[in-house]
Amino acid sequence: MPDDETTAPLAPHGPLPEGGTVRAITRWGTPVMHRPQELVTSYDDALAALAADMVATMYAADGVGLAACQVGEDVAMFVFDCPDDEGRRTVGVVCNPVLTLPEGNDRHLDDDDEGCLSFPGSFEPCARPDWARVDGFGLDGEPVTFEGDGLLARCLQHETDHTLGTVFGDRLSTKSRKKLGKKHDAEAENYPLTWPAS
Repeated sequence: MPDDETTAPLAPHGPLPEGGTVRAITRWGTPVMHRPQELVTSYDDALAALAADMVATMYAADGVGLAACQVGEDVAMFVFDCPDDEGRRTVGVVCNPVLTLPEGNDRHLDDDDEGCLSFPGSFEPCARPDWARVDGFGLDGEPVTFEGDGLLARCLQHETDHTLGTVFGDRLSTKSRKKLGKKHDAEAENYPLTWPAS
């Protein structure tokens, strides 16, 4: 669990599932990471168990979000526990996410560093809108909506991208992606293929 437990996170659609098993994180280059994920059609015990595993894996890896493809599952779902610009954490599960971003004069880009648990140990600036909303469905099949700014906005965009087969490196220039790769390679020994399960 995150270190900062002084204030309970916002959980507008209920708490994250617990009791999951930590899995190895799937890496960039694995086919499931680079294709649109299958839409969720059955909101059953198997889906809930997968979400619990994803939550356990996200926390074990000190991440703020994790998509199903990142544990090797072809399912359009992600989990997250992420702060916004004010430091307020929001937690949730989103199946079949649909992203809404600002347009026109309301669109402002944030060029902060971004990383990915499926390409661990490396970060590069990636320009994204500084606010985002995601609509989808929870584990019970009921509609959910999450929105926010700061890192939360980046997380919602990053994880929705995963369900569409896009990794954030796809959004970088060739030069930035090469820099990202060098940082990743320099840290590779710290992240064995079994990480964070081992």
